[in-house]
Amino acid sequence: MKASRPLPLHLGAAFRVSSAQESGVSRGRLGRGDLERPFHGLRTIREADAGDPDDPYERQALHRQRRIRIYAPRLSPGQFFSHESAAALWLAPLPLAWIADDTGERVRDRIAHGSELPVHVSTLGASPLVRTAGVTAHRARAQTTEIAMIDGMLTTTAACTWASLGALALTDLVALGDYFCRVWRPGPGRPNAEAPPISTRIELQKAIDKGRRVGIRRLREAIELVREDSWSPRESVVRCHLVFAGLPEPELNHDVFDDDGRFLGCVDLAYPARKVAIEYQSVMHSRNYAADVERIAALRAAGWNVIEVTAALLGAPDKLVARVRATLRH
Repeated sequence: MKASRPLPLHLGAAFRVSSAQESGVSRGRLGRGDLERPFHGLRTIREADAGDPDDPYERQALHRQRRIRIYAPRLSPGQFFSHESAAALWLAPLPLAWIADDTGERVRDRIAHGSELPVHVSTLGASPLVRTAGVTAHRARAQTTEIAMIDGMLTTTAACTWASLGALALTDLVALGDYFCRVWRPGPGRPNAEAPPISTRIELQKAIDKGRRVGIRRLREAIELVREDSWSPRESVVRCHLVFAGLPEPELNHDVFDDDGRFLGCVDLAYPARKVAIEYQSVMHSRNYAADVERIAALRAAGWNVIEVTAALLGAPDKLVARVRATLRH
């Protein structure tokens, strides 16, 4: 097969068909197999499959980000990324999106990926909404919209993004708020010490006070539960389940030292007075399995009860709560 003619370098990896034609690229060249058609009027250079992360949350986030970058050249004046797409640009945690059947029921083990994940584009003012496959269009109001720039792409601010996602479940809203408001405190082995948070609870509150929001009651409930010391969305969800069940709120990412002042580890959630630690064991933890085993052994040797929470246990919140409650009673 004859090699395809190189494309003008200034077009980049994703480009409008109209821009390519203005640069002298023929219709025939635009139809060659080395180019993909992710959206109407766009072409992208087909990439070699480099593989996806094992973690489904990471994998879905990566797919969202790819779709956003591809669509970016198609944005018109007054348009910007919003909702789930904005959250993806902020590298914020989102719940898994699943494929639904014709009745709206979730298809078992069918996590959405690639073109099954819509790009969310908002239009400010009276300009026409986007009408193309693969895009969920929104009408934005100046009163409730604030814009930021990430990697050259227009998107909503962190606080505005959070306030736009009131349709999410309460625990997911709390996890998202925890991510945006995390304060990077100094401590043994803690990364990014004293780096500023992405947003603050005050900014989140202002965002939901500016006007009508989908899920406003849930947003108001969530803002009261957002904390500054959670390091992962699953830690946030564990905390929510415990608090919802009436248990005392645990301390977050608590540094533990032995009687000689030796640092033993930073535990996800803790009841220091009872020497109870709760550790979420994710797929990511498996990469540091040996270190985790030694750390937990050291905590137990120092008299701490360590409850290890797996994805399966997190999926059974009643069992999780019962286990923590029983440990606190001992």
